[in-house]
Amino acid sequence: MSRHPRRTELGLLFFAWLIGCVAYATVDLATLDTLPVNYVTLLVGSAAVLLIGHVVIRRLAPHADPVLYPVAAMINLLGLVMIHRLDIADQLRAQANDNKSPSSDAVAQATWVLVALVLFTLVLFFVTDHRKLQRYTFTFLVVGVVLLLLPLLPIIGTTINGARLWIRLGPLSFQPSELAKIALTIFFAGYLVRKREALATVRRKILGLGIPRGRDFGPLVVAWLVALSILAFQRDLGTALMFFGVFAILLYVATQRRSWLIIGAVLFALAAVLGYLAFGHVQLRVKIWLDPWTYANDEGYQLVQALFGLASGGLFGTGWGLGRPNLTPLAKTDFISAAIGEELGITGLAAVIILYGFIVARGLRAALGGRDPFGKLLAAGLAFVFAIQVFAIIGGVTRLLPLTGLTTPFMSQGGSSLVANWMIVAMLMVISHQARRPAT
Repeated sequence: MSRHPRRTELGLLFFAWLIGCVAYATVDLATLDTLPVNYVTLLVGSAAVLLIGHVVIRRLAPHADPVLYPVAAMINLLGLVMIHRLDIADQLRAQANDNKSPSSDAVAQATWVLVALVLFTLVLFFVTDHRKLQRYTFTFLVVGVVLLLLPLLPIIGTTINGARLWIRLGPLSFQPSELAKIALTIFFAGYLVRKREALATVRRKILGLGIPRGRDFGPLVVAWLVALSILAFQRDLGTALMFFGVFAILLYVATQRRSWLIIGAVLFALAAVLGYLAFGHVQLRVKIWLDPWTYANDEGYQLVQALFGLASGGLFGTGWGLGRPNLTPLAKTDFISAAIGEELGITGLAAVIILYGFIVARGLRAALGGRDPFGKLLAAGLAFVFAIQVFAIIGGVTRLLPLTGLTTPFMSQGGSSLVANWMIVAMLMVISHQARRPAT
């Protein structure tokens, strides 16, 4: 890596911007036979926004990892291009049916990008030293639990697609669990730093497996029960999986004892069986996963259409604007990775997965290079949040796993996930800045 990380970052950022601009123009040329309206304005505006972010990093975190920001920006730009492509498909269909053209979701998503980058800047400005967050370990626990409970309130809580995950205030809706995952990851890191010696202590062995004391075993059981509660009351399989998975992995990272991974795996398997037996929506998702063709005309229609789209894209895809990704319901949100796979092929989808892998790898690198235990655990936890989320949603779309309802980071339409994930990137950059700057 260059000794001038910001120069490296600027070069990678230019490359990401160039790919996004070419893809955006390609979509309009393929579908409308013309360049986008106000294309030059779009070029200049997007370059200015990305450059402002680079300048902020140069000023506030000059030693931060140079790969995180450009990679996140590139994924975000690809998501905006695909939402714009699906907007065009919706507009052409409305014109064919003599209906009023729907509003542009890409414009709304671009607005959320600006909001997310503002919060990205605020995190860099106010969290100059991540170690200060450790003082508020249990405050973040309270904040995280409150955020998880907000959708259950009778007035502001809203059920969408069978899951009660949203709060609605007037015309605006938000998914509090996206911010809760940040707050709870900070709590996990702070708690495990305090208790890691006790949690690493083995009092007895059962079948060769080291078992900690009961009072030290309690936090894992509590996390397991909270995950089951999320599954029961909010019908949110994805958040329950991510919440418990991150905590179990951080337990292993903090204590270096494989017994925690085995215990976590056993509790996860038990929760999966209980969830399947107790909740009808879990049974339905498993049945669709095992045999989507039986439900191809009703509950499994989305998954089947996504599989058809991936099949029609093949290895190298149909090309930007030349596929039919709009035939898959929720293509802008839950199934945007299927739309990418159709028009860019399995090769393009694999490239996107590799980009996510870069974020996870650089997050883990920040954890390895961290100079304090809290920073190590926090960076590892945030990296695993990305890893679990991407694995769960793309695994569900490709039928590797049952569908979980998680969003595809930086790509899916919606402001909640976008804001939270840019805040996570900012925190990883703060930790990497502390780890990479010269010692004084």
